[in-house]
Amino acid sequence: MITITKKEEIVFNQIKIFNLEYDEGIPENIIKMELGIYEHELKEILTELDSKNLITYDNKRVKLADFEKEITAVNSRKEVVMAELDEKEQNSLQLIRDLVDETKTVPKYILEGNLLYGDLKLTDFRMYHIILSLENKNIIKPINKADGEYYKLIE
Repeated sequence: MITITKKEEIVFNQIKIFNLEYDEGIPENIIKMELGIYEHELKEILTELDSKNLITYDNKRVKLADFEKEITAVNSRKEVVMAELDEKEQNSLQLIRDLVDETKTVPKYILEGNLLYGDLKLTDFRMYHIILSLENKNIIKPINKADGEYYKLIE
């Protein structure tokens, strides 16, 4: 399943409509004029749709990609990230929310200890995989303070 925002869905649906008319790819400016959105916003959306392999976006031309996946639309980028988290990641994220202090930071050793030996009882490999996944999704980031290594909750 692929999760996209409502704006991405609107652009994607327009691409599906125009796809039959343009064999060489739909010119970007045609989509922009039809939907009445700003060029920079359209480029961001097209780049995101391209990264999810729903379209091919190259040289200001857009082509619909061949795909067989179910698409779900949500209201915001934050909801897209949350939809992409698996159950263990969601449980880990809730644990992080519970552990962070008022500055939204948690010491690395406390977080890792709670993931390994707390209710989740993750393996070393799974714990590092989840932490890396949350970092890649810009939910947490590692930081260094004078007294040690920490994770900062960004969301």
